Amino acid sequence: MTPPLLARVEVFHFRHQLSRAIPSTMGDVTSRPCILVRLEDTEGAFGWGEIWCNFPPDGDLHRVRLAQNVLPAALAGLSSDLTQSPFRRIAQRLHRIALQAGEIGPVVQIAAGLDIAIHDLASRRSNQSLARFMGAEKTSVLAYASGISPDAYEGQIARMRALGYDHFKQRVGFGADDSLGQAEAAAAGLGADERIMFDANQAWDLPTAIKQAARLGRLSPLFLEEPMPADTPVADWVALAQACTLDIAAGENMRTQPEFDNFLASGALSVFQPDVCKWGGMSACLALAKQVLAQDRSYFPHYLGGGVGLMASAHLLAAAGGSGRLEVDSSENPLMTHFTPAGLGLVDGRFHLPDAAGLGFTPDTAGAADSLMSRSEILVNHA
Repeated sequence: MTPPLLARVEVFHFRHQLSRAIPSTMGDVTSRPCILVRLEDTEGAFGWGEIWCNFPPDGDLHRVRLAQNVLPAALAGLSSDLTQSPFRRIAQRLHRIALQAGEIGPVVQIAAGLDIAIHDLASRRSNQSLARFMGAEKTSVLAYASGISPDAYEGQIARMRALGYDHFKQRVGFGADDSLGQAEAAAAGLGADERIMFDANQAWDLPTAIKQAARLGRLSPLFLEEPMPADTPVADWVALAQACTLDIAAGENMRTQPEFDNFLASGALSVFQPDVCKWGGMSACLALAKQVLAQDRSYFPHYLGGGVGLMASAHLLAAAGGSGRLEVDSSENPLMTHFTPAGLGLVDGRFHLPDAAGLGFTPDTAGAADSLMSRSEILVNHA
């Protein structure tokens, strides 16, 4: 039987002002935003999702207004039926808007957040956890600590190590030396069973990437993430992979299935990192993860946002399987920790998922009232 139609959606916009700016190669991050959506069908079943909104500064203000504007058209006539990918259906409905405004990124991010909410609703209706609903055999995943800044790596690594983490990803690409001195110092301070990874956040061109990858390769990192801009020709990524001994990772800034297909066919990437709130939602990301694993590559879901998206990413990784790890941000972000029901600590080296229906929890929006910027309710018109 076809599930009942979606009837209403609430949009919650949160923003936490940071006590200390987080450096990034694209400029300092001074606040942590979060946009949550709560879908409800005509019988009162509900589901939660999150829309990516980290960049540019104040980009969350635009995305929440855009979402409020396009949600009626995006959801009209839809239910929690998953026989077709909700992400692809919604993205196609909004495709002309994306073309007209030149904003494919914000549009597919909205579609991804809605896809997560629809999957949460459907799994709650089936009284299964989202991971089980999507075929997971395990209810825990491996994880790593991310967002480690070159100016604060010692404290961040120590804090996350105390929570049970033994894999750490540090940002590079800053300043004249590209922060490689701090990268070497961080790697030298790791224990025998600990590993490091590096994220250049698209900072280098091909010659610089080859040069810096050679230096970083001596530290035996698990991978080097986004050494070049995401739109760098695939041939340059192939050249980089052939010139260095490092595993190269990318994917958080790819926006279409053909982009992923081209990189898979090229052999340039060892690690694929789609972000469930940034592209694809649960439906397209799970299909891509299975495609990646079938071609003997690694799937490490990218994630840097609020706690609802983090939990969705964890359920997705559990459903996909493989040996990839969940990305857990180590920077200041109470909107992640508040909306993560069991906290960020690992148990026996693994991030454990709740086994309750759906995402396994109902986000406590009242508890984050100090960060609430706006809340709106939109009725879905099916006429």
